[in-house]
Amino acid sequence: MKLKKKAVVLSSGGLDSTTVMAIARRDGFEIYSLSFFYGQRHSQELDAAERVAASLEASRHMIINIDLKQIGGSALTDDRIDVPKLRKPADMTAGIPVTYVPARNTIFLSYALAWAETLSAGHIFIGVNALDYSGYPDCRPEYIRAFEHLANLATRAGVEGTRIRIVAPLQHLTKAQIIKTGIDLGIDYAITHSCYDPSTQGLACGRCDSCLLRKKGFAEAGVSDPTRYASG
Repeated sequence: MKLKKKAVVLSSGGLDSTTVMAIARRDGFEIYSLSFFYGQRHSQELDAAERVAASLEASRHMIINIDLKQIGGSALTDDRIDVPKLRKPADMTAGIPVTYVPARNTIFLSYALAWAETLSAGHIFIGVNALDYSGYPDCRPEYIRAFEHLANLATRAGVEGTRIRIVAPLQHLTKAQIIKTGIDLGIDYAITHSCYDPSTQGLACGRCDSCLLRKKGFAEAGVSDPTRYASG
């Protein structure tokens, strides 16, 4: 029996990373799901990532603990910085938002790279997309290309000729297109979580940038939004 190709998939339990995991599964990869408790405001996304890994039959789901709260500099890791609410789309793309976590994707991809090399996995999947890279520097296509170049310079696998690919299949899709892709792949988006600042009961706030983009995506896709919102 031919063995499946292995892939490490970065999973936040959100809409984008879940769609990416479903794409990797569709394309015949054995899934190794990787999430992080990095000092973010809440753990709901990790609960969602566990649900997603189970639903998409990942061979393993690993959660790594790192403390980016010590570094701070982001509304997601520093309680002194408020999460922006009810912003207009133009405001979301006007500069780098305070929800940017310094070097987060570089840190996450570095862990994913180490695990991929240990697993002899030639692919790392990440759910960055066109709506994100307008504001987040580590979501841009040129960043993904640069990290892939680094990955093949800095690893034993790369030096010995086993090329490692960073796969970002959502980069040029809108949220609506991502949702339609996921629906076609059978994703139940009710198990996912996108909110930056959920309530103590775990409900999505309905007002942060991530919630607003999620709502807009479902509306434009013509798909009912299964998210339970605290407001709006």
